[in-house]
Amino acid sequence: MHIYNTLTRRKELFTPLVAGKVSMYVCGMTVYDYCHLGHARVMVAFDVITRYLRERGYDVNYVRNITDIDDKILKRADENGESITALTERMIDAMHEDETRLNVLAPSHEPRATGHIGDIVAMIETLIEKGYAYAADNGDVYYRVRKFADYGKLNNRQLDDMRAGSRVDVDIHKKDPLDFVLWKAAKPSEAHWASPWGNGRPGWHIECSAMSTCCLGDTFDIHGGGPDLTFPHHENEIAQSEAATGKTYVNTWMHAGAVRVNQEKMSKSLGNFFTIRDVLAEHDPEVVRFLLVASHYRSPINYSVDSLTEARKSLTRLYTALEGVEAETPISQEASTYRKRFVQVMDDDFNTPEALAVMFELARELNRAKQEQPDEAARLGGELKQLGAILGLLQQAPQAFLKGTQQQGMPLSESEIESKIAHRIEAKANKDFAQADAIRDELSALGIILKDSREGTSWVLEAP
Repeated sequence: MHIYNTLTRRKELFTPLVAGKVSMYVCGMTVYDYCHLGHARVMVAFDVITRYLRERGYDVNYVRNITDIDDKILKRADENGESITALTERMIDAMHEDETRLNVLAPSHEPRATGHIGDIVAMIETLIEKGYAYAADNGDVYYRVRKFADYGKLNNRQLDDMRAGSRVDVDIHKKDPLDFVLWKAAKPSEAHWASPWGNGRPGWHIECSAMSTCCLGDTFDIHGGGPDLTFPHHENEIAQSEAATGKTYVNTWMHAGAVRVNQEKMSKSLGNFFTIRDVLAEHDPEVVRFLLVASHYRSPINYSVDSLTEARKSLTRLYTALEGVEAETPISQEASTYRKRFVQVMDDDFNTPEALAVMFELARELNRAKQEQPDEAARLGGELKQLGAILGLLQQAPQAFLKGTQQQGMPLSESEIESKIAHRIEAKANKDFAQADAIRDELSALGIILKDSREGTSWVLEAP
């Protein structure tokens, strides 16, 4: 298996620290608001990575943190007139609801920053003792960036270039403009914890260094996150952790691609900002997941009505192949050429577009077998569902998906559709073919496609 390493900027043979085990940390959400499409991209990307690693036999310890104390959280709680705990608990519950609807498995561990204050304080004390940090006279503690010789290695940046192009806020308490905060002194009435430097709260970057090393050790296999975290967040994590422990922090760095909306960067100021629940109110969650999986995890994704329409059409092709098939347990993994090809492309940096291409070939063979070899069709159907499960797809009953029963905003209820089909059957029996055609056309205009066969009339909901 080869994985692209952001640190080295190339694909590398993946060799875990402990044979058969994978330790992975992914930066999670700051829970002051509902999760947006960018969060969904990271959630689904590392869910697929975790599922596949487990499918390949690895025991995966997947840690994804929650930042539940932060300036944004303090500001939002104050704006809402609610406690920090009430806000963060509400947002965490909403995040878990979004994950469930997107079929994202829970991480192995989900540490919260407020649960690791002692570990954070201890790491800051170590950094001060080693000369990598200093306490200012205002109660803040800062990291001494120039002390860490390898600062900038993740992003291939030089310190002097950063200084020249920096937009760092002027802070008279810093010894260097590039230094960043590890501990913030609390303002009056703010949430705070006791520390050797006075009451305060941790800076954002130190939270992840402390939580990851506490959960996974001084060195672990994979660290992941969104594309906007490479600098400064992950760069600062490396500086903190390696200075504190004297060891390599992470062996493989992985970053998901950005989400663009109609080819523009998603932004509240542009009015094209969507939360996960905004999107799922209008679209089948599995269609949204398919859209996120259909692009390579490192590639940018364009979110638009057209891209969702194409995603639904593609997913419909797979479910149509499974329709009417009593999927059985597939043949042994070793004997399956489709599985071998699926594994081959997924072993190449989790190439999900090529993995889906293998599944579409399998679907075409399944469609042929349904007509000529029912027993073979059952085996192929089982294999298609099994491969789909590795990507978190194809686990609905085919008819449920094809009829759109999981989709919000269906034009008619199932009972209304069945009633119209019954009236059409009655019209045909009375040789009123004009009325029968009118009913078909009416349903077709709503995206409801009828299929007549000797067994009767069935229907599917066409992609919008």
